[in-house]
Amino acid sequence: MPNIIIQIKKAGLVGRGGGGFPTGLKWEFVKKAHGSEKYVIANASEGEPGVKKDLFILENHPERFMDGMRLAIEYLGDRGRGKKKIDVKGYVYLNPRYSKNKKLVKKLKQTIGSLPVTIFNKPKTAGYAGGEETSVLNGIEGKRVEPRLRPPFPPTNGLWNSPTLVNNVETFYDVSLAAAGEYKGERFYTINGDCLWTGVYRFPSDWTIEKILKKTDNYPGFDFFIQVGGDGSGVVLNSKQLKRPAVGSGSITVYSAIKHDPMVLIKKWADFFRSESCGQCTPCREGTFRLRELLGDKNTNWQMLLELLNNLSETSFCGLGSSAPTAIFSFLENVVMTPVGERMKLPKADRKMIADCLTCKLSN
Repeated sequence: MPNIIIQIKKAGLVGRGGGGFPTGLKWEFVKKAHGSEKYVIANASEGEPGVKKDLFILENHPERFMDGMRLAIEYLGDRGRGKKKIDVKGYVYLNPRYSKNKKLVKKLKQTIGSLPVTIFNKPKTAGYAGGEETSVLNGIEGKRVEPRLRPPFPPTNGLWNSPTLVNNVETFYDVSLAAAGEYKGERFYTINGDCLWTGVYRFPSDWTIEKILKKTDNYPGFDFFIQVGGDGSGVVLNSKQLKRPAVGSGSITVYSAIKHDPMVLIKKWADFFRSESCGQCTPCREGTFRLRELLGDKNTNWQMLLELLNNLSETSFCGLGSSAPTAIFSFLENVVMTPVGERMKLPKADRKMIADCLTCKLSN
């Protein structure tokens, strides 16, 4: 078959799970790793609120997705002319909500056909952290679903200590397009929130957030801000900051500045991370609990709260804890401290304290 790696690299494919790691490079790592068995895992856990693109692909383009998995299995199994192929097995690590969709699962099984691919239902208790790639490995192995210490990394020591390729559903979809010479530099976007035409769209990956919202007739005529990259860990931007691509998982959520209470939003983000922490590391387990505790006080100690967010970012074991401050910090800096934020429901005393604390943070 044609050299799939050349096609992947020529297309410039990167991971669509949020990390953006070069796809061709990851495949090569697994190819070069020594092992009599290798594994290919499609991460379909999609646990980030506001992201629905993988579900859209599984429902509407399962053949494309599975073709990408097939190409990965064939590439990793091929050792060259005259040599015995390596045994490669695949898993679809499926979001438990999606596994309840009988029509989706039936179609997926039909698409798998005779391929050595098994559908593995993500444990219901795994939560958001269960989508981290080493947590996925633990889940399939029947262990406690929590991130592993790295190194070693999955490409060399993954599932059952064998070389393992873990890619997002959309990544495999893009690989299929690249192999067929049909990839056009596009990606999927999920649009949610205070807009009329919510849903999943596909546009060029270099389009700005502003252009995407206008193209879909979702650009608001009122004061607003957006969260990009997921409703939990995504960065919050004001309407003047939208001339940039939608990075990460490609989700865009629109918020009316008048409709939403700042403290309700901040508590929502804090609640998400408190409930989704796997409890493995102390900074995240205790930090997310303390964060919500501080927000429950009548008079919020913003200095202590922002210091706690800094600690979470710098000392947490995995991406969940380190990304916990992203939404809150960016919301305070990009929205609350702007003219739009001045019209939101937040006491002047709190606003001044936040401004003073952010000034100290930025100067350090």
